[in-house]
Amino acid sequence: MSIKTQDYAFIRNKLLNKEEIALLDVREEDPHAQEHPLFAANLPLSRIEVDALSKLPKKDVPIVTLDDGEGDAQLAAQRLSDLGYSNVAVFGGGVKAWKAAGGEVFKDVNVPSKSFGELVESKRHTPSLSAQEVKKLLDDEADVVVVDVRRFDEYQTMSIPTGISVPGAELVLRVPELAPNPKTRVIVNCAGRTRSIIGTQSLINAGIPNQVNALRNGTIGWTLAGQELDKGQSRKFSEVSTLTANEAAQRARSVADRAGVKRATTADIQKWQSQKDRTTYFFDTRTPEEYEAGHLPGFRSVPGGQLVQETEMVAPVRGARIVLCDPSGVRANMPASWLAQMAWDVYVLDGVNMSDLTETGPWQPPLPSIPSSKAVDAKTASTWLKNDSGTVFVDVSTHAQYAKGHIPGSWFALRSQFLNALKKLPKADRYVLTSTTGELATFAANEIQALTAAEVVVLSGGNKAWVDAGLELEKGSTRLASPPLDRYKRPYEGTSVDPAAMQAYLDWEFGLVEQLGKDGTHHFWVL
Repeated sequence: MSIKTQDYAFIRNKLLNKEEIALLDVREEDPHAQEHPLFAANLPLSRIEVDALSKLPKKDVPIVTLDDGEGDAQLAAQRLSDLGYSNVAVFGGGVKAWKAAGGEVFKDVNVPSKSFGELVESKRHTPSLSAQEVKKLLDDEADVVVVDVRRFDEYQTMSIPTGISVPGAELVLRVPELAPNPKTRVIVNCAGRTRSIIGTQSLINAGIPNQVNALRNGTIGWTLAGQELDKGQSRKFSEVSTLTANEAAQRARSVADRAGVKRATTADIQKWQSQKDRTTYFFDTRTPEEYEAGHLPGFRSVPGGQLVQETEMVAPVRGARIVLCDPSGVRANMPASWLAQMAWDVYVLDGVNMSDLTETGPWQPPLPSIPSSKAVDAKTASTWLKNDSGTVFVDVSTHAQYAKGHIPGSWFALRSQFLNALKKLPKADRYVLTSTTGELATFAANEIQALTAAEVVVLSGGNKAWVDAGLELEKGSTRLASPPLDRYKRPYEGTSVDPAAMQAYLDWEFGLVEQLGKDGTHHFWVL
């Protein structure tokens, strides 16, 4: 089957007209982060089967795959066509052709959200304090509360002294009880800039009576000022009273109404879940723990702060409809107010009762039918590991998952780079493929078998089945047959980042508003 090609004018037209388009950069995350168009969502070739059905729910949505001439775009387009997508094209000439046509390219990840955050600050002059000013307030034991709006795992890695974990969408609900005295100053921080700007402005937009400031440049700014961060903290927000929750709901609803957020009913949801001519995403924006305790069927767990920060990771179809659900209202209305300003067609589901939340447990991504392949159970595989020197274990999980824990002696290899990985892997009579829960290995097995004369066998249930069988994993970034291109090293993560890289990142963020102006396809506006 021949795949058609599309050009810069086609994509730009779709974006300018607010029509549905999925521009998918199918390279691994690191090359994607080096340069890509503003609304090119990263959906690596190696993960298409496990991610496509949840991220691209409508089979005839216009999809254009993009690489930089490596050939991944053609392979990805074919793979998507095989999954039943009927309107797939390749962007002719890759990123080089995009630039040659006059298209703006952006560095880093989650660029639509980060550039929007910078636009908000430039328009609203969001108040901020330097790291030195915040440290002096803390040293003087001033009446301040520091709230960290990142994910809890990011907060635990490093945090501002005294900081409390309050992920972004929770702020308007939780801050009134963390700082009940209106004279208490609230300091909002993240790792860099975006989430602290959005968090600070959320509290201001919602009319919280306290003085609110962003910590300018977040933990990066703190580190560049030569100040010590805490590590391994576990301070979290607590539950709030009914009175506080009701007041927060009114504040959040008011902000959403001012931003033009639309309202949806359960009847709308039933209609949209079966609608064929429109892409709709259904997100539950509460904490993962609340979601697992009970949620609406068909809704995916995406905490609201991260949704605003990483929208294209879960909603790569620009121009799609997004529906948010939170029975309390606050964690849906506040993120919805931001998504509306980012020019999404966004709705909040009203009238949800706790008794409607009939599904429990974590979100399960929809998967295509699993191809047949040779398989082995964990117990048998463990005897091969001990007794058969001709068997080599290869893990095609993400590098982050591999480093967190892998089968002893196994090698890390990227599915998209497997031909090159074979040159580094030990010669084997048999390769046992594994991944975190096994699906990715199963989808990769047949194409990998075509690359080698050795037998290729999949570990049933992957590394999870290995652990469930009582077998040990080892940790660390050992035995890499592929470079870890699937993860871009963010200059704001971890505690051992070069200060020059941190400063370069801040300089890049400051330049985003100018880049937005050059790009001109975003339709962003600021309340």
